[in-house]
Amino acid sequence: MENKISSSVSIIIPAYNEEATVAHVVNVARELSYVTEVLVIDDGSYDKTAKEAKSAGANVISHTSNQGKGSAIKTGFKHSKGDIVAFIDADIYNLTSDKVDMIISPILEGKTDITKTKFMRESGRVTELTAKPLLRFFFPEVSFDQPLSGQFAGKRSVLEKIKFEKDYGVDVGIVLDADAHGMRIKEVDIGEIKHDMSPLESLNEMANEVTRTIVDRAMEYGRVTMMDSMGNYIRMTTLGLSLIILGLFTIFFVQGVPLELGAIISVIGIVLTIYYIIKLIIKTNVMFKKRPKGNFFRSFIKMHFPVVISAIVLLLMISTFLSAATYSDGKLSIEPTSKNLVIFPGSPDQTIYVRGPYTVDSALENQSTIIRMPQDALNTLELSYGDNLRIGDEYFTVNKTRDGESNILRLPFDVRMFLDLQVGDVISDGKIKGVFEGVQVEHNLNTSNLSNVSGTEYFIINSRNMEGCTMDIYVDHEKISSISGSFNPDETYNIYVGGSVVKSININKNNIKQGTSYYAYSGDHIIELKVSNNVSTSKRFLPNKFGPFLVFNFN
Repeated sequence: MENKISSSVSIIIPAYNEEATVAHVVNVARELSYVTEVLVIDDGSYDKTAKEAKSAGANVISHTSNQGKGSAIKTGFKHSKGDIVAFIDADIYNLTSDKVDMIISPILEGKTDITKTKFMRESGRVTELTAKPLLRFFFPEVSFDQPLSGQFAGKRSVLEKIKFEKDYGVDVGIVLDADAHGMRIKEVDIGEIKHDMSPLESLNEMANEVTRTIVDRAMEYGRVTMMDSMGNYIRMTTLGLSLIILGLFTIFFVQGVPLELGAIISVIGIVLTIYYIIKLIIKTNVMFKKRPKGNFFRSFIKMHFPVVISAIVLLLMISTFLSAATYSDGKLSIEPTSKNLVIFPGSPDQTIYVRGPYTVDSALENQSTIIRMPQDALNTLELSYGDNLRIGDEYFTVNKTRDGESNILRLPFDVRMFLDLQVGDVISDGKIKGVFEGVQVEHNLNTSNLSNVSGTEYFIINSRNMEGCTMDIYVDHEKISSISGSFNPDETYNIYVGGSVVKSININKNNIKQGTSYYAYSGDHIIELKVSNNVSTSKRFLPNKFGPFLVFNFN
């Protein structure tokens, strides 16, 4: 077994516009005593990536333009000196020295030639939909949980035998080359990794480069002696389905692309799909007549998996569009509205669920001053049932929805006119704050534990969250309620008892701190507002130029 002291270790960090995290990754890498060199390859970044990396103590080599992750890895490997070289991504928020040590230690201890990682992560779309199906088809013996995990380490002597791709194919290329050369590869679990997810528009490029690498290696290592008609029909059918998806996506979501171009792309995709799926069905039928019937299902799934997945994605997209289609006045309108995935970390009862979207409808008969709002919308707007919303010059009370109308937002005519909404409009949860932005809210405090006092807070709905605070309210030294919201700096907020101002709070950035108390006096009564903690909130307390902040009445 090799001793950890006997080998020098270089850590290569390819980075492209990672100023927020690269210094953290460098600092973590330098914590390991056996690491002799940390190299950051700035792959044409236009932010402060290089500066942050240098400040953290890394040696920085910069590309003049963005050349791709694989090129950055090649540059780093070429300039590194260690007997063992590790490649770590620059965008990992929660990287620790223990995780890096788990990658490198098996090589230092002589247990393997190359290590690759697997970890808990939010997404692996290209892995699941592209890499794994192709690997199962061409390289069934290569069975890793995450072949595109991104973090690698290996002995220099074995890495020199590997061809580093210039793009996203570098990860799977290393795995396949190492397997072909008979090198020992160990997949190590390093736990949870938090890093930036690839945006949707880059997934097509990533999938193409991974596919190209796997197919190239399959050709090079004799896994494909010829691209037969079955494989060609599958590829062309998948291409046709992908073009349909691309065309629909450009029609409904991509700004600046002419409608006609999206339609042409979709029509080409439809023609290709129909033509090649007919040929594929004929060829498949001939093939399965020659095979044992017991293998039909397994073989069908194995060979047609890319087509099946593309067809499922297309069907889901079409069903989404059809569900959002409306026809009126001779016009067909399709307005897809996404649901919002809401995550509450640590919630004891429910941590993940979907909010919205909400469909606008008219108010019920004889309820011209009542807004019926779903509970999810209420939670997003930080309201409570019974709140009064000032819309225009009128107040409207928020009530529960009726049974069976969990996502129906019933608004009186005057409210719809003021908010510029129509019956049938669909509002996503992410946009509902913007719809109600600027609306003033009158909320009655729950003061049931002190029967001789009632209280009301006033605030404004904001379209985005701001830094705010929670205040505990005490009357005569007894806590009666709590309120949460944000204050505007350099504004004054008035506390009323009855119709008179008893306290004006002048706000600046220094006087809203945890533990700060504000006192108001009315006769023999003492009112205390005590800041308990900071929160992120879309509620903005009402400053005195618009009305009262808090109103109390004593019986």
